Amino acid sequence: MEQNQEIKVVNKDDRTWAMLCHLSALAGFIIPFGSVLGPLIIWLIKKDEMPIVDVHGKKALNFQITMAIAYFVCFLLIFAAVGLLLLPMVAIFSFVMVIIASVKANDGKEFNYPLSLNLIK
Repeated sequence: MEQNQEIKVVNKDDRTWAMLCHLSALAGFIIPFGSVLGPLIIWLIKKDEMPIVDVHGKKALNFQITMAIAYFVCFLLIFAAVGLLLLPMVAIFSFVMVIIASVKANDGKEFNYPLSLNLIK
């Protein structure tokens, strides 16, 4: 099965909202839990109107929930000093993956986040 399949997109507006599902996760760098709340809000508002937003919203939410778990584990590992190294690595990985997913969504392509738990189906 091909990883990056094209999604049939009706118009630019659909692609923009799909891209915003991913980009809204960057709010987590400013607002606590913003990385989960941003994609969740956009997904809940647009998932019934735009099938592409439903697909991308689920992927963005699954990845952000996975990253929240990773941040929590890193926080616990700070007491063992390992978390001090892992926390910035997780943050950089999350940022880069969100940017890549946003670009793919804007191109109308599906993106599967690596290491993402599939919690919302």
